[in-house]
Amino acid sequence: MRSMPLPWPSTSAVRNEHDDLNGRYSNGDTHPDFLCVGAQKGGTSWLYYQLTRHADFWMPPVKELHYFDALCKVKRGGPLRCKDERDRCFLEKMTALNTRSYIDLDAYSRLFEPKGSLLSGDITPAYSMLSDEVIERIVDRFPNLKVIFLARDPVERAWSQLSMGVRLGNIAAFDATDADAVIQNLLNPGVFLRSHPSQIVARWKRYVRPDLFRIFFFDDLKNNPAELRRSILLFLGADPDKPSGGVTAEQNWDAGKEKLRLTDKVRSRVAEFFEQELKACATNLGGPAKRWPARYGFSLLVFVAQLMDDLDIFFWVDWVV
Repeated sequence: MRSMPLPWPSTSAVRNEHDDLNGRYSNGDTHPDFLCVGAQKGGTSWLYYQLTRHADFWMPPVKELHYFDALCKVKRGGPLRCKDERDRCFLEKMTALNTRSYIDLDAYSRLFEPKGSLLSGDITPAYSMLSDEVIERIVDRFPNLKVIFLARDPVERAWSQLSMGVRLGNIAAFDATDADAVIQNLLNPGVFLRSHPSQIVARWKRYVRPDLFRIFFFDDLKNNPAELRRSILLFLGADPDKPSGGVTAEQNWDAGKEKLRLTDKVRSRVAEFFEQELKACATNLGGPAKRWPARYGFSLLVFVAQLMDDLDIFFWVDWVV
């Protein structure tokens, strides 16, 4: 789903907006402490359940708020958590918010009043597709907001999204052994725009201070989930030695779900489709992303050499002009 252009209220419109829930659980300047802006199929459900059960957090009863991309107006599967007064307060405020036709950052901020002195945030992968204008306004309103991006190999991530889409009926069933049919589905904007983490990271980094933005990797969720959990909790200002209830770092609710069968031929074609993005991730994201091109037989050295050639041409033209 594309991020929709949304009108912004004037300052006077925000200040005059009546909110009959205002003041309940108020502890001064309420606000989210962090956003997790994706990636979809990058471990966001794992993160939500780790934080929901951690003693330093109060997480919303809805994993994906979809406020900045859809004003909370999304179809939600299953009943929403409503186990206590804090949950009810949040859901009442969220219901009031989605009746408005514009983004109200002050009202959004008040969603997090129930957290009190605990940490809380909004985990919505669709925020990876927000426009520069919306990102800039969010960061201006919440200058100390921490932002997390969970990066995943574009080939694996896109295949997981296609599999989920077919499983849930959001994508029409297609022949997963037909490479042309697969590429056609990869060109769907809802898949394509989420499949370029180097561009997503660059867009958010333009506005978020370096010390407040952090990339984590799905590779680490597979290989060392305990260390990944620890790193994220430290970044968010929580105690990594506190348990997340009875949930271990190894528990991942999305793991093991049925996926479309990926043949070697289709895997190779999908990798070719994402070749430049794989190399851009290796160069710009670092960490485990540096190994992504080699999984598909691509040489990063050739990519860097070509990039340097392009830069040489650029500087030569600039000097000639």
